[in-house]
Amino acid sequence: MESLIEGDLIKLLKDKNIAVHRVSSRIHGIYDNQEYEYDLIAHNGNEIVIVEVKTTLRVKYVNKFVEDLKKAKERMKEYENFNIYGGVAFLRSEEESAKYAESMGLFVIRSTGNSAHIINADSFEPHIF
Repeated sequence: MESLIEGDLIKLLKDKNIAVHRVSSRIHGIYDNQEYEYDLIAHNGNEIVIVEVKTTLRVKYVNKFVEDLKKAKERMKEYENFNIYGGVAFLRSEEESAKYAESMGLFVIRSTGNSAHIINADSFEPHIF
C-alpha cells in the first residue's frame, strides 16, 4: 500500500504548494524506550510531510496518528526546526474518518488503484505539527 502512495506523493504535494523532492519509507526508531514507525516522510529543506498509510481508515487511526505527529520533533531531532505536516492515505474510509482527518488539519489522500489523489477541500489549510 505504501508503494502506491509513494509513487505519486511528490507530485500530489507539489500540486498543493509543498515542494518536496524526496520520499523516505518506513522510518523506524526508538525514543524514550518506545518504538515508533512512520510509513512515509516527504522531505524538502525546511518542511516534511509524514503520511500514515492504511487500507481502511478509521477515526481511531487518525487520533493515534495525530498523537504520533505531535511527538515527531522529539523522536526525530533532525526535524526539530522543520514545519511538519501530516497526511493519511487509504483505500477505504469508515466512520467519516476522511472528513475527520481533514478537520484535524491532515492531508487526505485516497488511493484509486494505480494512483492517488488528495481529496481535501480547495479551501483546506494543513496544520503544522
